[in-house]
Amino acid sequence: MNSYTLSNNVTIPELGFGTWQTPDGDVAVASVKKALEVGYRHIDTAQGYKNEASVGQAIKESGIPREELFLTTKLWNANHSYDLVMSSFEESLEKLQTDYIDLFLIHWPNPVAFRDNWQTANAETWRAFEELYQAGKIKAIGVSNFLPHHFEELKKTATIFPMVNQIFLAPGELQEEVVTYCQEHDVLLEAYSPLGTGKIFDVPEMKALAEKHQKSIAQVALRWSLQHGFLPLPKSVTPSRIEENIHVFDFELSEEDMKTIDQLDGVVGKATNPDTTGF
Repeated sequence: MNSYTLSNNVTIPELGFGTWQTPDGDVAVASVKKALEVGYRHIDTAQGYKNEASVGQAIKESGIPREELFLTTKLWNANHSYDLVMSSFEESLEKLQTDYIDLFLIHWPNPVAFRDNWQTANAETWRAFEELYQAGKIKAIGVSNFLPHHFEELKKTATIFPMVNQIFLAPGELQEEVVTYCQEHDVLLEAYSPLGTGKIFDVPEMKALAEKHQKSIAQVALRWSLQHGFLPLPKSVTPSRIEENIHVFDFELSEEDMKTIDQLDGVVGKATNPDTTGF
């Protein structure tokens, strides 16, 4: 699998396996093991998904050397402070059965618990991220669900600019302002819910393109994401779909195909506003 190169020259496989909404326990272990078996080497989890222990168990049982994998986790909203970053990070390492993380992200920029002082909370949080990065415990640091004004606030105190922004990107939701900002600042865009949490399968235009290319709707959506330079993170617990989703490197969408998908609007819903979330 090809890789993207982050602003600090760390390489990251250009397709990842997402684990959001994957139940902890046997389901998560089996799903991640299947993903690794069919060729994924990039696994994305989070403290908030409550399945880090299962992800760690699956990686251990897979027998694949840790250095061959790219592992991402994210800081949950309740842990936005220097001390809580440090303690929760150690908990994540223990659950994931590893001594380093390839990519650590701030999951949301403006949680309810810190809404009155989110700028300060993010600054202190990022200070801890930078310290862990400098200590070699994290290979790359980034954010998730950040809009331009969140980056601009962080810039006031940060010494290292985020290398990644993981946001909701799928056909019908291009988040053009955020995408443009990140591209201008050399921030890699990761696409979570690249299949629109399943809504993509009901879109007529996507069905037509899938038939045209003799591919699945999911494969067309992932190909669209890759051709935009995004890093999609498809999630599935169905073995056949886990395998199908990795086979997206043997075809290309034409310029006209891409335009057709780009013109879709709202077909899978819109991104949550991080400044008004209820969590």
